[in-house]
Amino acid sequence: MRTRPALTLDDVKAILAAAEAHAVKNQWRVAIAVLDDGGHLLGFARMDGATPANAEIALRKGRTAATTRRTSKNWEDRVAGGRLSMLRMPVLPVQGGLPIFVQGDCVGGIGVSGVQSHEDEQIAQAGIDAVPGAKSSA
Repeated sequence: MRTRPALTLDDVKAILAAAEAHAVKNQWRVAIAVLDDGGHLLGFARMDGATPANAEIALRKGRTAATTRRTSKNWEDRVAGGRLSMLRMPVLPVQGGLPIFVQGDCVGGIGVSGVQSHEDEQIAQAGIDAVPGAKSSA
């Protein structure tokens, strides 16, 4: 049987702290969700000023990335390219969700919502960068 890496509670705390620090540095108010590879919530932060909708959107972006092993922007690009059938998939096709890979295995996902989608993704990447060996692509 093969073993593979998994996010620890310390990893989740580091991801949330780094993502939040990046948002604070830019004066952005966001919600941040970190999920395991099955799309189950491991950690969450809703900054002061972030809306209840931001919380739900962050969770859905992170779940999309974790369970599909693709960025939520990948799905957004498919829909923008005319693949409207993708709207029937159980994904949120909006940039701001990134899968988290370690040693080529998807260990989870992070979703951010509250600012422009490309800024949400910057925050998510800052979180991933806090975990040694973690990347947003395989």
